Amino acid sequence: MRNDLGLAVIAHRAGNDLRAARSALDRGVDLVEADIHLFRGRLEVRHHKSLGRWLLWDEGKLSRRGSIAIPELSQLIRALGADDRLMLDLKGVHPWLPRRVARALHELAPGTPFTVCTQHWWMMPAFKAYPQLRMVLSAGSSRTLRRLLRRLGTTSTYGVSVHRRLLTRASVARLREATEVVMTWPVDTPESLTHARHLGVGAVISKNTTILDDMSDRLGGDRGATCSLLHR
Repeated sequence: MRNDLGLAVIAHRAGNDLRAARSALDRGVDLVEADIHLFRGRLEVRHHKSLGRWLLWDEGKLSRRGSIAIPELSQLIRALGADDRLMLDLKGVHPWLPRRVARALHELAPGTPFTVCTQHWWMMPAFKAYPQLRMVLSAGSSRTLRRLLRRLGTTSTYGVSVHRRLLTRASVARLREATEVVMTWPVDTPESLTHARHLGVGAVISKNTTILDDMSDRLGGDRGATCSLLHR
């Protein structure tokens, strides 16, 4: 659903923890984002980057694998009851990752319109057999955004997710002409939320629970009766 700010709400990284994911959905967010990696045959849900077999790195801190709970994609989907408000951000460049994710979604929740996002656009063809999935192309650099704008003139894409510092009102207008929804991140402060509204995007991605709660409290009507851009 959209709130009275005219924006859909996406909980950034909340899907990487089963309890945080459930809590975010219960608060009424439109989507919960989870980062997906393929490691030694497992579809792991984590933002941490893998450094070899035993170490993980995130935000400048090294951790041992055994010290961090790392759920698998199957656990996340089951824990959320195959809720369609799940956005999977495919990480890494493992060649088998997109096919494994596509197969897992088909086996665990066939027909569910999950959202799949990635900066590695070569992964998208692996999902062609599953038209119910909402595919989102992501851009985190100015060069990638230029490529994205060119690409959208020739292919059909459900949505885009672009780093906020790269966007202007003009570029957002162009993106909105070619897609159903324009998402942006990070939106973790009141000032960045004001900027996102000024840009004219359709959805904001935030890890600030205060902002998420405030925006979710503004949801109008019943979610089952009133659909947002993200639930058409």
